[in-house]
Amino acid sequence: MHDRRPSHDHANHHANPPRGLVFVDRSARRLACEGRPDVGAGAAIRPRRGFALPAWTRAVMHVCVVCAFLLVTGIVHAQAPKLPKLTLAGPSAAVSNALIHMVDSGALNDLAEVVEFVPWRDPDQLRVMALDGRADVLAMPTNVAANLYNRGAKLQLINVSTWGVLWLVSRDPALKSLADLRGKELAMPFRGDMPDIVLQLLAEQQGLDVRKDLQLRYVASPVDAMQLLVMRRVDHALLAEPAASMALRKTGSFPLSVIAPELHRSVDLQQEWGRVFARAARIPQAGIAVMGALRERPELVARIEAEYARSLAWCKDNAEACGKAVAARIDLLSPEAVTDSIAVSQLEAVSVADARAELEFMFGKLVAKNPALVGGKLPDEGFYAGATKP
Repeated sequence: MHDRRPSHDHANHHANPPRGLVFVDRSARRLACEGRPDVGAGAAIRPRRGFALPAWTRAVMHVCVVCAFLLVTGIVHAQAPKLPKLTLAGPSAAVSNALIHMVDSGALNDLAEVVEFVPWRDPDQLRVMALDGRADVLAMPTNVAANLYNRGAKLQLINVSTWGVLWLVSRDPALKSLADLRGKELAMPFRGDMPDIVLQLLAEQQGLDVRKDLQLRYVASPVDAMQLLVMRRVDHALLAEPAASMALRKTGSFPLSVIAPELHRSVDLQQEWGRVFARAARIPQAGIAVMGALRERPELVARIEAEYARSLAWCKDNAEACGKAVAARIDLLSPEAVTDSIAVSQLEAVSVADARAELEFMFGKLVAKNPALVGGKLPDEGFYAGATKP
């Protein structure tokens, strides 16, 4: 009688697999993974211990996975698309010095394919640039920034950097105060804007009626006022740096020295501000604002704010080189005048959060005088949202 038993017992085959083979009950393992303790680990035939990965191998694999993740995310970040163009714009004044250095030094080249500086000539051109979206970063007087914001322009002020650039320059060495201007003609740039506003506030605080006691001759820019002064068309002018330094330079240079009068810095308007209002002798005159869609990119705003501060510090430490760079971009200015102006100007990049108290003091004076100067009211929180958060 033949033995019909199979050559290998099926049950024993699974219970005692040949050496080197491992069988896993996949359904049991799946149920165990699903959190079914009643069918859990005991239902699965575990691999032999010799097949478990050593601890050091698992640690190495974990590190490799983390490094791969960081590498991939780093590459994605590095390959984030640049802006097609980043336009910085400012006047022929000290507030533009740092913007020009930012462009010349390539400080923002990793943010945009093209980074350019565009000068604006007068407040009317500035307003057009702001409302039509022709610039991404605009240097401007702080009252103009508030006015534009309150009228619906998409801007946020991010710093104040110009705290003292306004001077009365005169042929008369005896002129020492605003009261000494009574009955005299004064060339005044930017009617209804920062120089004019500051003079009016200071004059009224000292009992002067600007319309009756002074003869104001309004011109388009500080450079125009400087030219009238140098050519003997007027004897007194309110000038913002570097126009004041340029006027003083020209009076000692050939050939203008033949016709130009001897000029003097007669009144420092910042000192007057501190004296009549019992405050620090500085005025939050101008800064930079970010425009349009750039406001929604806080990482870019913070970067621009930081680079501006670095470039301003560089200009103060390298006044002669800064003067040459600025004059190369703004034809009306000379390198020597820009260099001179840096030495006598109060220039400090202060975040708008830290400058807010001084801004609101000045804006309050403007609202009391004529609300239209700042667009009818004090700007709200959104105006200051460009500040770097602590």
